[in-house]
Amino acid sequence: MANATTPAVPEAGRSPAAPDTATVRTMARRLLAAGAAPPPRDELAAMTAVLRENIARLIPTVEALAETLPEDDAPRACALACLGEARMRLRLGDGDTDALRLSVAVRMARTAGALADHHQTLRRTP
Repeated sequence: MANATTPAVPEAGRSPAAPDTATVRTMARRLLAAGAAPPPRDELAAMTAVLRENIARLIPTVEALAETLPEDDAPRACALACLGEARMRLRLGDGDTDALRLSVAVRMARTAGALADHHQTLRRTP
């Protein structure tokens, strides 16, 4: 059984389909909204799990898009740096206090939002 920090392995070695970036952004905005009350513990845990899944699904997609660009391309470099950060975030535990759980969820939201931005940017890059 995989723990909460291990993304699911795609079946038959296939890359999972990238999530809908609009959905990723909506969830991220909800956690990052200034002055918003944190969601209840159960809802926060569910949101964090979904964000983890979305990050795990966006990583191979963004990486594939970045790899098509020249090595000296700035958007490629930015995306690859973000991918390193995203992989690090997936190794975070869930936290053992409410404050830590919220902190992890916020970090996941920021990372998922950044990956969605890179996905959008790289898809438009000629």
